[in-house]
Amino acid sequence: MKLSRLFRPQDRRFWLMILLNLLSAILAWVLRTYPLVPLATAVVAVFALGNAALGMFVAYDLMRDDTPEPADGPGSGR
Repeated sequence: MKLSRLFRPQDRRFWLMILLNLLSAILAWVLRTYPLVPLATAVVAVFALGNAALGMFVAYDLMRDDTPEPADGPGSGR
């Protein structure tokens, strides 16, 4: 597992991870900013936690992916 595998702008999972974590931050901001009824608070909190958990799972999946990274050095054939 390498942390450098997390940053992959060409991979769709990277953008999904960014989107999910951004949405979780927005939902957490809504929870802190607006007074909601208890049911709405619970629904928004569940969505925020679910998005955060799914984003962490995608990040873990990106880091443990065993596909070879493209080599950008001498002798790489480019």
